[in-house]
Amino acid sequence: MKAGQPTTVENFGLRAIPPGAAVENIPLDAAARQRVLDGVAANLKEYYVYPETAQKMVDALHSHQSAGDYDKVTDGDGFAMMLTRNLQDVSHDGHLHVMYAPYKLPPDRDEPSPDDKARFRKDMERDNCGFRKVEILPGNIGYVKFDMFANPDVCGPTVVAAMGFLAHVDAIIFDMRENGGGDPAMVSFIASYLFDKPTHLNDLYNRKEDKTTQYWTLPYVPGSRLAEIPAFVLTAKRTFSGAEEFTYDLKTQKRATIVGETTGGGAHPVSGHRVDDHFTIGVPFARAVNPVTKTDWEGTGVTPDVPVAAADALEAAEKLAAEKAQAGKKSEPDNIPLK
Repeated sequence: MKAGQPTTVENFGLRAIPPGAAVENIPLDAAARQRVLDGVAANLKEYYVYPETAQKMVDALHSHQSAGDYDKVTDGDGFAMMLTRNLQDVSHDGHLHVMYAPYKLPPDRDEPSPDDKARFRKDMERDNCGFRKVEILPGNIGYVKFDMFANPDVCGPTVVAAMGFLAHVDAIIFDMRENGGGDPAMVSFIASYLFDKPTHLNDLYNRKEDKTTQYWTLPYVPGSRLAEIPAFVLTAKRTFSGAEEFTYDLKTQKRATIVGETTGGGAHPVSGHRVDDHFTIGVPFARAVNPVTKTDWEGTGVTPDVPVAAADALEAAEKLAAEKAQAGKKSEPDNIPLK
């Protein structure tokens, strides 16, 4: 809440409080703000994918501090939001966020505890791994909508079940309009169903480690591949991160027709870092390098082949899919009866 007459809501959000955590929303003082600024700056300079941009962001924070912009900020959420805006004003990086927790964060661990892993698996299973709908539309057109690329170690069976249901369709539509991204390994897993030979999809370059990781289609997927049928991807402005990679990979490989709106423009994977007992920062630490274009979609998004409003994308794709599926049937040789 913001003081005044009348009192107004300055920001509103919902967050999950871990079991056993005690809420301690303590007002920030000058020492706490300085500690957060120092921690944010250190993490940016150590991990951010572009060192020059990291320094520019740190310089911008110092300028805001010198101008007194932070002096009266005592609310943790408000400070995190302000820092995020200041950093994104320089980097234009939608993956970069400073976050505040109104409870004492647990100590960092190299690996999640068994309880954490069990809780994560249960959450994914209850959410059906982000899969919202799998169906066969008129004309034997497959349609699948999922809103995240979850960990394949946990959610691989859900993908296998969905793709098995669509194993005999004449065309397939992937709905990415509400997909915010996720695990690049899951991107490769799902894309593998659309190729019948090894295909180099994407690379990720890690700046701190000076290391490039390649992502290829898998040599084996459970069930049938759909390598010969027309594929379509529906996009919206909110399509982001891993969902953009999936879209960009298929577009650059000329394996799918993209229908909808230009996507959000986030190509940098992010890792979380603790700043102090209440603040963390999500730092983009790597950049995508597509093997075809030698670049990525950061800041520009993925442009559709067929630009239409997101709300109209499914109808447009259905029409195109029906036309392509019908054309494919006409090109098939007639069956010759055996004597």
